[in-house]
Amino acid sequence: MSDLLHEVKRLADALDRLAGPAPAANDLGGADCFVWVPARRHLQPVVRPNRIELSLIRGVDHVRDILHDNTLRFAEGFPANNVLLWGARGMGKSSLVKAVHADIVKAQGPGLKLIEVHREDISSLPALLDILKDSAMRAVVFCDDLSFDHDDTAYKSLKAALDGGIEGRPDNVLFYATSNRRHLLPRHMLENEQSTAINPSEAVEEKVSLSDRFGLWLGFHKCSQDDYLAMIDGYAAHFALPLERAELHHQALEWATTRGGRSGRVAWQYIQDLAGRLRIDTTVR
Repeated sequence: MSDLLHEVKRLADALDRLAGPAPAANDLGGADCFVWVPARRHLQPVVRPNRIELSLIRGVDHVRDILHDNTLRFAEGFPANNVLLWGARGMGKSSLVKAVHADIVKAQGPGLKLIEVHREDISSLPALLDILKDSAMRAVVFCDDLSFDHDDTAYKSLKAALDGGIEGRPDNVLFYATSNRRHLLPRHMLENEQSTAINPSEAVEEKVSLSDRFGLWLGFHKCSQDDYLAMIDGYAAHFALPLERAELHHQALEWATTRGGRSGRVAWQYIQDLAGRLRIDTTVR
């Protein structure tokens, strides 16, 4: 009898391992930011989000204001659009999303959540929306550096989550994404599919139409020297870096030359280097 019980327990343990981990309990009131873990259907709280002050993001004032207004309307319960932030690398696309969210939570209270979904987990979006649709909270689902490669079908899940399916997108959810590509696919893929198709105009329509699901396209372009130096001045003032302005600008321009271009990321990397040499803490608390 004991051998039979042992065998039953062994089989039960094996079935538990095959079933994988049980879904975790989700508490949207436990934090402002979360990371989606699809294997456990879990929204993992982020205790210390990696973000900077909205006032420190320079050179993108127009798109900053549009994104802030769209997000604020959504937080207040009014209509708003999904947003695709696309364009030049290092110009603060993801930083802007996180900074706008932090600014609105600071002003409006903790009712708006920011949930990051990793690119490889896009196909699990329906499961995430199923969790969020019954919540009293409003959530911005955010995917950084979103793009799709050849034969990648995950974009179909995203299309349905954005503006499709019989249920549609829950009223309490928006989707924000950043990408270097406006159409989320490499240009050579679009051209190749058009050149080999019987009807070129229809060859890429299904994939290109993904971008159309975003009501707002916010473009980010390479910054001018004046914008770059304005970023440097803003960081230097915020962290009280004791360096003469002329020398600060000279070093910052030299740094940009060694990096092959100017951007918000290059400005931040120079400030990190300078603060380190001056032994000044720039940790965002």
